[in-house]
Amino acid sequence: MSRAMTPPDAVTFCADLVRSHDFPRYAATLFAPAAERRALLALYAFNVEIVRVRDQVSQPLPGEIRFQWWTDLFSGLVHGSAEGNPVAAELLRAIRDFDLPVEPLSLLVNEHQFDLYNDPMPTMTALEGYLAATSSALFALAARILGEASDASEHLARHAGLAQGIAQVIANLPRDSAHRQLFLPQQFLTGHGCGIEDVFAGKQTPHLNAVLDQLMDEARQHLATASSLLAQVPPSARAAFLPLSQARSDLDRLSRPGRNPFAPQPASRLRTLWTLWRASRSREFTK
Repeated sequence: MSRAMTPPDAVTFCADLVRSHDFPRYAATLFAPAAERRALLALYAFNVEIVRVRDQVSQPLPGEIRFQWWTDLFSGLVHGSAEGNPVAAELLRAIRDFDLPVEPLSLLVNEHQFDLYNDPMPTMTALEGYLAATSSALFALAARILGEASDASEHLARHAGLAQGIAQVIANLPRDSAHRQLFLPQQFLTGHGCGIEDVFAGKQTPHLNAVLDQLMDEARQHLATASSLLAQVPPSARAAFLPLSQARSDLDRLSRPGRNPFAPQPASRLRTLWTLWRASRSREFTK
């Protein structure tokens, strides 16, 4: 960037970035107070920047360099150039204003290095580790921004992130398979006799359906656990977990009989808003 953005420009930039690339999380911020909403948008814009790297580079090395810049930022090694990056500037402000730990942010960057390569996800344990450091970490940091940093919120965040993350893995199958990337655990594929090349070829088979059914069962178990833990955090912090309602809706949509797992079927923005608004008024999030 040729010049540093002024704060209002940076705030708008982050909001536009999240609204364009992660609408469910953007919509969830609408239910947070203004100051906290700004910090949430900075956190989610940072996540968008990291997730988009794999689509912006054709080789791993440029992606590694971009990730290293963020790692250096969290280590205090990036100074002047951060001012010209609106996402970095807003994220540093959120870290300062809400006393956010930088270690989970660094771990999130490191975990997304997996995205740059075509190595298969080996096991369910490996996938859970990946999602815990990415999706779950976002829930935990969002809860901190909304004033809740406790063992209960961390436990809730872990299960919330696993439920949401598994749903996203299933939803992203069309894009990932087209890029010959495999986030479905190879352990499950082998167990159900599903060939990796069949997945990359976009073949819908009973074996693949069995893999997806098993993943959905895992996601629903985490979703049920997360829902049971919501009452342990204050109502003011539960807005951080509103995306759980979208994950529940996504799992219902993705498990419809006859659905082609290789056909993209994103939820409409209007339906997403309705899902989150209805959840925000439910006893689960208010009592």
